[in-house]
Amino acid sequence: MLGRQGLEVIGLSAAETTQEFETGCTFEENALLKARQYHRISGLTTIADDSGLEVEALGGAPGVFSARYAGDSADDDQRIRKLLAEMEEVPENLRQARFICAAAVVWDGGEQVLRDEVQGMILRDGRGENGFGYDPIFFYQPLGRTFAELTPSEKAEVSHRGRAFRRIGAWLKESGVLDTSRSGDRIVTTAD
Repeated sequence: MLGRQGLEVIGLSAAETTQEFETGCTFEENALLKARQYHRISGLTTIADDSGLEVEALGGAPGVFSARYAGDSADDDQRIRKLLAEMEEVPENLRQARFICAAAVVWDGGEQVLRDEVQGMILRDGRGENGFGYDPIFFYQPLGRTFAELTPSEKAEVSHRGRAFRRIGAWLKESGVLDTSRSGDRIVTTAD
């Protein structure tokens, strides 16, 4: 998305992690902490996000701990199993959840955070092979499928992260933060 605006996008390598910076209590705080850290390191305009799942019946859990919900070394299946075990007695009409994404941009002159979310329901069993994380159990009613049953382009269109990054992209364009006469502008992303 940002590449279409004539920017070179530089991401983190697969081996890099931002977990050590994720000490905030909200998605917005974590997104800003990551963006500030990589802006300090690179000196470049930096975009970072933090996202996760909030389940109403669990008081908003797993929330900012979504990636570590079943422990630091747990995989997606283990996190899903833990979540479903905790929701075993929750009836269908109380299984509302939402995916949230906060996207932050930090540049020499300031910072901005935008948030978006998508509502759904937690199923009792996973469906679909695409996506990652909690996608197989997150049922998106408008399309009648889980996020794991959507194609990557369908998911990008409706997901919390897709929505938040479209908003941050539009804000960047409208704000003039990236207006410059220099060629070869680059932007660092820290989405993980």
